[in-house]
Amino acid sequence: MRLGVLDIGSNTVHLLVADVRPGGRPLATTSKRTVLRLMRYLDADGAITEDGVAALESAVAEARALATAENVDELLATATSAVREAANGADVIARIEAALGHPLQVLGGETEARYTFLAVRRWFGWSAGQILLFDIGGGSLELAAGADELPDAAASVPLGAGRMTIEFLPDDPPGEDAVDRLRAHARATLAPVAEAFGSLPRPDHVVGSSKAIRSLAKLAGYPVPGWSGIERMVLPRRELKAWIPRIARIPAGMRQELPGITADRTFQIVAGAVVLHEAMKAMEVEELEVSPWALREGVLLRYIESLSWSAPDA
Repeated sequence: MRLGVLDIGSNTVHLLVADVRPGGRPLATTSKRTVLRLMRYLDADGAITEDGVAALESAVAEARALATAENVDELLATATSAVREAANGADVIARIEAALGHPLQVLGGETEARYTFLAVRRWFGWSAGQILLFDIGGGSLELAAGADELPDAAASVPLGAGRMTIEFLPDDPPGEDAVDRLRAHARATLAPVAEAFGSLPRPDHVVGSSKAIRSLAKLAGYPVPGWSGIERMVLPRRELKAWIPRIARIPAGMRQELPGITADRTFQIVAGAVVLHEAMKAMEVEELEVSPWALREGVLLRYIESLSWSAPDA
């Protein structure tokens, strides 16, 4: 069976197509990303502007056409913080559904964290023990922790890299004072989350997922031999902290010359780095491993589980 997952996020519209079978690992066949950065389309009232909605409709229509061309049997479409929190969210959802031709699943923040945690658990396996997860999107930061496939704790806070760039780091490059204000805001926002997670067992593995964290790991981390030919990346908190003032001094247009920083991340990578560093500090984490699986894979895995697979005839 061929499934497609369309992730309508704050930064991109991303289609993942994968072949699935009962008891088997999903095999990705196609991955197509359209960069939107929806946060730049928000008006003073928090609504997505007409230009932003039109860009969404176009990206969704392109993804739907590609899914049809790829012979996708089922297209699972989800939307995260940018759509769910927009002042005109109901109208935006209706227009996305019209472009899709079927309903859209709008994920709450904790649900998003739980789907991502499932993907990370499946990737690292049961032997990984207690996992603590960080996932940074454009609009929010998700955290989850636990020893099973369902986390014992899950949280979502409005500390996404795109949102924080617009609110705290609008200048290019941002000044030191602006970075310090973002640090203080992130620290205050994370304090109650850290307290809530503090009663859980210490993690055996700390994991980061999302494109922003992968980019930061390529910039400030190091590779170690992986499994199945996939490079493992580790990001130390100390190295991340050292890079923040350096990338903050560089204009956005020049950041893509740095290792791991792609053109679509140049504007928000400083905010992402500050938020991740404060999250690691709040949780007393010295380093994290990067997971290649995240939200899209979690949605895919949960859907596969919901299917009634029939055993083959003997």
